[in-house]
Amino acid sequence: MTAAKSSKRHDRIIIHFDYDCFYASVIEAENPALKSVPLAVQQQIIVTCNYEARRRGLHKLQLIHEARQIVPDVVIVLGEDLNRFRDASKALYKFLEAFTWSGKVERLGFDEVFMDVTDIVDFNQSLLNPNDLKNSYFQLQKNDPTVGFAFDSTKIAGHAFANIPQTQPPMPDTNIPTDDHESLMARLILGSHLAQHLRWGLEEQKGYTSTVGISTNKLLSKLVGNLNKPKGQTTLLPPYLVPDDREVESNVTTFIDGHDIGKIPGIGFKMSQKIRNHVLSRPAEFELGLIYGGTKESVTVRDVRLFPGMGPELLEKILGGPGAERGIGGKAWGLINGIDDTEVQQAKKVPTQISIEDSYIRLDTMPQVLKELRILATSLIKRMQVDLLEDDEDDSTTRRWIAHPKTVKISTRPRPPLNSDGTRTRSFNRISRSGPLPNFVFNLKDGVDAIVEKLVQETLIPMFRKLHPYPSGWNLSLVNIGVTNMIETASDDGKGGGRDIGRMFKRQEEVLKEWKVEDRDVPPDTTLEAVTESHGAILTDPSAGNEVSGCTMTGSEDVIPTQTSADEPVEWDDEEDEDENREICHECGATMPAFAMAAHERFHSLET
Repeated sequence: MTAAKSSKRHDRIIIHFDYDCFYASVIEAENPALKSVPLAVQQQIIVTCNYEARRRGLHKLQLIHEARQIVPDVVIVLGEDLNRFRDASKALYKFLEAFTWSGKVERLGFDEVFMDVTDIVDFNQSLLNPNDLKNSYFQLQKNDPTVGFAFDSTKIAGHAFANIPQTQPPMPDTNIPTDDHESLMARLILGSHLAQHLRWGLEEQKGYTSTVGISTNKLLSKLVGNLNKPKGQTTLLPPYLVPDDREVESNVTTFIDGHDIGKIPGIGFKMSQKIRNHVLSRPAEFELGLIYGGTKESVTVRDVRLFPGMGPELLEKILGGPGAERGIGGKAWGLINGIDDTEVQQAKKVPTQISIEDSYIRLDTMPQVLKELRILATSLIKRMQVDLLEDDEDDSTTRRWIAHPKTVKISTRPRPPLNSDGTRTRSFNRISRSGPLPNFVFNLKDGVDAIVEKLVQETLIPMFRKLHPYPSGWNLSLVNIGVTNMIETASDDGKGGGRDIGRMFKRQEEVLKEWKVEDRDVPPDTTLEAVTESHGAILTDPSAGNEVSGCTMTGSEDVIPTQTSADEPVEWDDEEDEDENREICHECGATMPAFAMAAHERFHSLET
């Protein structure tokens, strides 16, 4: 069956950044001496390592003693505190975001970023001089032509997928007009040079290398970037679309066909197993000991695409059923054919939730619980102050809350009692209790320790006792506390939940000082009266809803909007994607960053 026809959008230019060995690189940035030695990051087992360690035989998901046997001089650093990674990820994100015009910059975990650069590429395509393409100039700011860089627009920057000479865009002689081949090639060249400029900037200014992919959607840009790791970039060249009656094959099809079905983003482990088993007409054989059940038998995208009768309907039968996403067959068929119309999302200013948790071998007494609640609450309050506070625009010495979470939640995971034979039934169900978050947590005058103690004693302990009313008889393997139900505070730029009336009154005296009436015997200011009369100034009390921004306001066009426009760029979501980009362990239900899931699942396999 031929490739899917619908929803094939190739009008965008999407760049995907994957920071090389990000977690190890963060630690190397803190201690540059570690760059030249084998370095591994530990979370119960080795969760990642730098390229020097990999060169000498280390790889992630190894046990600590195995790593030391392979590389005796390996430096192992604890990676359980995510704050250092979060801060570095934020800094790199902000660097990339500054180069976009649309604000469409989306994080995937800590170490991946998608950028939709369609607008800046289209603008620069219109500036190309067809008579001097080798000496082109890429303008980075629309209103300032002096900010940019020179480049050769006849060549792709970096690597390219497709055996097409890179000396000049292969245009008319291909006779493939179906996707405006010439224009797409020019736009991909522009995107590749912008990606290279940003990649070099990340390394020179921030000290981080990255691997980059350039294509027309998120799926293809992410996959094609994997071809030249580390510190490389790859562009997927046209043709992207070809008619059925042509013998030439789309580069999209050629590229994606060679991937194992389980390597396609959006087709998870369970889905790929169902597809693999259907194509093989039997369960696939597995390699023993592999975390995600790696199979000895590779079933490629091409095997699936060319399987007799394969299409959206058959995939719906294979993948559908109770609990399955509606239309899952059509979605999977689209991914198999390189179709991904999902937008690069603008980051949210405020996270949806902030939570802290820890797991325990044994937690079964109130003194232990009290100690752990203090530790977790301290981390939570510090996270809130990092993620939800910003500098006050009017007073650089103070900070203000950009959002107030209204709900606090505590969750625990009790272990079942021992069975009569001494074994324990494995259970990973959580129980939770929610309540209003007290306002004293937002008091910046009190120290963190004082806030934590009050929160633990007045809120968390009472909630815990409602979950576990008996003083003993329980044993917990996990405790989680978090805040949610974020309410954005009023902001002066109109991007919050309303206007900041307090700030308006604070400025009122300065703004209106020219018209201040003083109780003294002086003649009126005739100059001011003349100006006021000639411009028809209407003075508006800030408390009425329209802030005075200058001497005059000329009408409704000057009213500052109080609601966020759909076109306004949204800022950083400093949450590590607890909802979207965190994975859930299918055994215990725990949520965590995607990079830690493999180590976590292997930890389960080692439990006795």
